[in-house]
Amino acid sequence: MRVSLIPLFLLLLPLIEIAGFVVVGRQIGVLPTLGLTIATGIAGGMLMRYQGFSVLARIRAEIEAGRDPSRTLAHGVMILVAGVLLLIPGFVTDIVGILLFVPPIRDLGWRFIKRRVNFSADFGRMGGFPRDGRREKTIDLDEDDYTKGPDPRSPWRQIGDD
Repeated sequence: MRVSLIPLFLLLLPLIEIAGFVVVGRQIGVLPTLGLTIATGIAGGMLMRYQGFSVLARIRAEIEAGRDPSRTLAHGVMILVAGVLLLIPGFVTDIVGILLFVPPIRDLGWRFIKRRVNFSADFGRMGGFPRDGRREKTIDLDEDDYTKGPDPRSPWRQIGDD
């Protein structure tokens, strides 16, 4: 039977964060500690917005070029998690959040995820875009759904009929 450590971690995280506030508060004082907490929250929101939009643009470029965007997508998720960690008050979550904004750390995380998850898709054809950039029209009909001539039972008239 596999025991999950997540509930234990969620119970211990507030205690670790409180201990961090006490240690930092003793070293720099209460007001600077509160100011630092607010500043990391604002910085997390700004970094998440700036880097998040750039990751979305890179994901789109990867898909349009027909390449696998899974690494870029994983980086985007890690940036989102980093921003959320910076928004949560506390120094331990802030340190982890700041580390996740560093690309080499995200690459380590990507290598860890890549070994455990199977990513497979034909990204060259995703969204109906061929590799040369032309858009194709896709009509998915059964044989009996389409005829070249007008349907006399149709309530719609053809263009040019009056």
